[in-house]
Amino acid sequence: MCAVHTSRRKRRPTVVRGSTRPTSRDVAHAAGVSQAAVSLVLGDKWRGRVSEATAERVRQAARELGYRPNLAARNLRLGRTRTVLLVVPALTTEFFAGVYTGAARVAAAHGFGVVLYPSPEGIGPARDPFASAQAALDGVIASSMAADALTDIRGDQLPLVMLDSDPAGSLGAATVNLDIADGVRQIADHLLGLGHRRFLHLAADVPSWTFEVRARELHARVAAVPGAALTTAPAPISIEGAQRAAETALAAPGPRPTALVCDDDKLAAGAYKAARRLGLRIPEDLSVTGLDDLALATAIDPELTTVRLDAELFGERGMQALLAVLDGREPEAGDIPVELVVRGSTAPPRAS
Repeated sequence: MCAVHTSRRKRRPTVVRGSTRPTSRDVAHAAGVSQAAVSLVLGDKWRGRVSEATAERVRQAARELGYRPNLAARNLRLGRTRTVLLVVPALTTEFFAGVYTGAARVAAAHGFGVVLYPSPEGIGPARDPFASAQAALDGVIASSMAADALTDIRGDQLPLVMLDSDPAGSLGAATVNLDIADGVRQIADHLLGLGHRRFLHLAADVPSWTFEVRARELHARVAAVPGAALTTAPAPISIEGAQRAAETALAAPGPRPTALVCDDDKLAAGAYKAARRLGLRIPEDLSVTGLDDLALATAIDPELTTVRLDAELFGERGMQALLAVLDGREPEAGDIPVELVVRGSTAPPRAS
């Protein structure tokens, strides 16, 4: 008996180069066990059913053969594709690239893949990227999207995590948000602390919860300070559109604002162009702030004071929330902190 066991332990499976992919039957033959035992060991369900020595023998045979489980077949049995759809409004900003990077990193660590799908502007129905989204997906993560944008891809009928969305009105099983309200409070407190009292809000002309939060928080913060005033100029999220809106607002009759609060960095870049066309210096005549901390923020001169949003962490938390939903667990609660980054675009207002 000892001789038999010794020869079995020293046995090495023969691998024919160029042969077809090894199967569980090959592993079973090499380890001297049944296919059922191979399935138990490689599925990590062997404890109490086969011995530790047998389990190690199966693992060793699988390693030496280069055997990999057929994930497609396994997922079919489990009713899972291990594929997630990440829907974003557009691919025109690096922010959403960061969201994808973070989500894909967590997904890969759990054996999932992420398909990135842009739905222009995040409003109106998105086309179904598959013949049947429900048949091809385990779940959907939707970033900065209006709810009706998800109905045509039946994202509202799949396990759904909403990013940057109103928790009270979300269609999703979970909602993950950055603490945008606190970011706006940090901007307002910074400018008020510098002595600014006349504010212009260059507001993104997009019907979105996140932009509603920015407007509401800025208004509340400014209104709480005696003598402070706020006007609003809506603008499309483009440098050219922001330039036109800012130029019109800054040239309007009456006392000119000394601080311009922009809903994102792209709007701030347009505001820079408007200020220069009007002969205004930043920050001597006009302080300007953004929100996002894109690469653009340090490419313009002076560099932009803005709020840093961790897009990759945002994507990671979104994917972790979806995994929790799929496993029947409660996702992590709490908004993701944001950080004001003070640069050269803000200063105390000139004495008038």
